[in-house]
Amino acid sequence: MREVLQSKIHKAIVTQADLGYIGSITIDEELLDLVDLWPGQKVLIVSNTSGARIETYVIKGQRGSGEICVNGAAAHLVKKGDEVIIIGFTMSETPYEAKQILVNSKNEFIQFL
Repeated sequence: MREVLQSKIHKAIVTQADLGYIGSITIDEELLDLVDLWPGQKVLIVSNTSGARIETYVIKGQRGSGEICVNGAAAHLVKKGDEVIIIGFTMSETPYEAKQILVNSKNEFIQFL
């Protein structure tokens, strides 16, 4: 078994950073469906703005809202307005074709990568 790329949301813009929340990242449900990420699934957040790399888990956000909210302590490293890549992985015995999307500055789907 190998850990391989499963899902990627590329160039998302953080819409909120909430220190007071317990933890995780809230992502628009429409984007979750497009890349096949599940609530509770572990993801890696890579900030193109600060260079921070954070592991956390997904919380489903309101469909069509464009919401990308970094919650809890991670909000010290990734701020509102930062550009991020959100990456999910899976275990596979064979090569796996990841679902990857590019979004615009409002976190709206542009295209599959």
